[in-house]
Amino acid sequence: MQLDNRAQTLLKALVERYIADGQPVGSRALSKLSGLELSPATIRNVMADLEEMGFVASPHTSAGRIPTPRGYRVFVDTLLTIESMDAIDEATLETKLQSRSQINSPQKIISNAAQVLSSLSQFAGVVMTPKRESIFKQIEFLRLSEKRILLVIVGPGGDVQNRLLLTEVDYTPSQLVQAANYINQHYGGLGFDEVRLRLQNELRQLRDDMTSLMQAAVEAGSDAMADESDNVVISGERNLLSVSDLSSNMTSLRKLFDMFEQKTSLMQLLDVSSKATGVQIFIGGESQLVPMDDMSIVTAPYEVNGKIVGTLGVIGPTRMAYERVIPIVDITAKLLSSALSGNNN
Repeated sequence: MQLDNRAQTLLKALVERYIADGQPVGSRALSKLSGLELSPATIRNVMADLEEMGFVASPHTSAGRIPTPRGYRVFVDTLLTIESMDAIDEATLETKLQSRSQINSPQKIISNAAQVLSSLSQFAGVVMTPKRESIFKQIEFLRLSEKRILLVIVGPGGDVQNRLLLTEVDYTPSQLVQAANYINQHYGGLGFDEVRLRLQNELRQLRDDMTSLMQAAVEAGSDAMADESDNVVISGERNLLSVSDLSSNMTSLRKLFDMFEQKTSLMQLLDVSSKATGVQIFIGGESQLVPMDDMSIVTAPYEVNGKIVGTLGVIGPTRMAYERVIPIVDITAKLLSSALSGNNN
């Protein structure tokens, strides 16, 4: 639905004022803020039209109006003036992103990115990490006790995953070394799914108990690589506790903690974002992916060597300064892409 210039100017003024102070905006304030030479009666008529179209609403306690999710959507899509990043030194931001330690691991860079997003926005920063490849470089078996074995999986990039195996047979240390050597020599550098298929045909000549150990290792390794429980890094959750819009009552607090604890809705939203281009804005109340009506999430995908591998973003109230948050997310995504691509070489 198209709005004329007058309605757009008044809606923009209303949203900006409401973001600034969180109070319903009246006609008299809009007359001053908009710069339009309109009578209070004319402004009230335009506001009534905007309310009828679903862009603003009137709280019961005030004659002023507040933006609805639909009003926020029009604002961020067509009326927003993005702030220049000149105010933020990109070199400083890049230094914060890069680990100060000599071992500059991708996981550390990603963790730093979440912290940078949080500190610059004063809300919560979130990064969905790249999905693990199922390929392994080598494995190792460590005997913990009778019929309890620790499976150690080393990925191509040196990342390590551990899984506990409960076996029916009490394997000796030499048997465990033999099994690990066989898998590493024959299957190192392959994906667990491919190894599973080849195991069925190639291990018939080995003793049955060794075969079952290797099959258990492949199943556990496949599960380890598919585990997404730690695929989302979050920083600054506590910042949101001081945002009254999100923590004003126990129901809101419960939803907030559930979102951070379970991460399911966040991962779904970030996964959707990774399929889009550039900055995306998800506004609570209009997007079912956002768990709370008063919450917005600003996201952008990031790349490694030209391929999109994940998404990052800022979680905050719908009443956030989008003109500041959008460039923070955009620049951080570009810097993270550069840091990971350089780190990957």
